[in-house]
Amino acid sequence: MNEEKPSAFASGYLIFRRQGTQLQFLLMKHPDRWDLPKGHLDPNESISQAAIRELYEETGIPADAIWTDPHFAFIHSYLVANRKRYGENEGSKKVLKELTIFLGFLLRPVDLQCTEHPDYRWWNWSPPHGIQKKTIDPLLAQVAQHFDTYPDLLSL
Repeated sequence: MNEEKPSAFASGYLIFRRQGTQLQFLLMKHPDRWDLPKGHLDPNESISQAAIRELYEETGIPADAIWTDPHFAFIHSYLVANRKRYGENEGSKKVLKELTIFLGFLLRPVDLQCTEHPDYRWWNWSPPHGIQKKTIDPLLAQVAQHFDTYPDLLSL
């Protein structure tokens, strides 16, 4: 059953850095996939506050080390099991989850500290990418279109 309005919310960041002349973006390693630094909103927390908090918790990147693009937000909705409400064993209950990803650029080098993932990787920006079909690839495709609209971002 698909609900019209999301009842679960998460947010995070796609972080870019310049390494010499190469633009790179950060992904976190999960046991079976690559993902973004992201997570669920805490009570009374805004989407942007949660994204900044999750970025810091999962990578050690502080808010003052990034510039957030004010013209970009990737919003993706999908059904997930509602484990908190129905328990781990009740996989048939689904809720609509809305994920918002912000675009950030490192302002200075930061030594990453993985706390929730076994590893990370900086990927060279060279679209199109084929990393993960459900979220990462559509996000990167939207970023590529955004860079076409705002080409000055490629020189940050």
